[in-house]
Amino acid sequence: MRQTAFVERRAATWERLEALLGKAGRGGLRSLAPEEVAELGRTYRWTTSDLAYAQGRRFDAPLLEYLNRLTARAHAYVYGGSAETGWARVALFYAQTFPAEFRRSFAFFAICTAITVVTAVVAYVVCRNHPGDAYALLPQGMVPPEIRKSLHDSNFAHSFSESPEMASMIITNNIRVSFMAFAGGITLGAFTVYEIALNGLMLGGLGALYENAGFGRDFWITVAPHGFIELTAIQIAGGAGLLLAAGILYPGRLRRRDAIVANARRAGVLVAGVASMLVVAGTIEGFFSPRRLPENVRLGFGCVTAVALIGYFGWAGRRRPAEAGSDQPARLHA
Repeated sequence: MRQTAFVERRAATWERLEALLGKAGRGGLRSLAPEEVAELGRTYRWTTSDLAYAQGRRFDAPLLEYLNRLTARAHAYVYGGSAETGWARVALFYAQTFPAEFRRSFAFFAICTAITVVTAVVAYVVCRNHPGDAYALLPQGMVPPEIRKSLHDSNFAHSFSESPEMASMIITNNIRVSFMAFAGGITLGAFTVYEIALNGLMLGGLGALYENAGFGRDFWITVAPHGFIELTAIQIAGGAGLLLAAGILYPGRLRRRDAIVANARRAGVLVAGVASMLVVAGTIEGFFSPRRLPENVRLGFGCVTAVALIGYFGWAGRRRPAEAGSDQPARLHA
């Protein structure tokens, strides 16, 4: 009851701060009138006090996360000034916002990764032992009628001058798949799970079919250069869909509308990052993967991207303890 009364009493201030941040986000601090700039600083200080109060009373985690994110956004404008505009904001997104949100939402990403791994293994085992079952597991048109050459020879039968067109087609298709996985959150996550599972079935099933034809090693080495980035991006998009579904199904003490809005903002961060990842993956698949490079070069390139992803999502945007401590608001006394 205490938290409910607190939210009802203070929600107007938080909504006003969000409105000011939204206006500043669209046009920078210069778009705010002088009195709005002063109001931004004032509502930021009030919200940091609200955060300290909520932390001291051990209110629910969703409320604390919401206030943490709100004060973090405001902090960049109150103390970062007009520098947090344009390219600086883009750099901040990729250097801090996106990887930090990935770590915060890691449980949803892990669920999608587990679904992909399980379905890929099932499809691989089934199609390895009973190739005809591929027609039951994979979508119509995805099962090659007869595999007579490697994936590298069959999938990249184009001249290098056609690479821009191929890259564009790949990027468009992968973004469509990722958006479907994200948008599936509005079906309470059911369609998201379906899309992620289907992606796993296709990966494992096609890998088995190429293995049966004697081109298994080539299949995985051909996928390696772009595959780590592409598959990771799709799992993150699925995680964004499950995050959206969680706001609908488990709003906690927040009003369902507020929980959906808060989770949708977090999911939006993930999807924006995913789109950039898929542009990179599609460019690699269009320009690098088709080249007649030695197998160890293609495999090594894929391993480098995997290590880079782990490093980026594991450590990018983490602040040193001293920096984190300096941003903690003083707690209110009861």
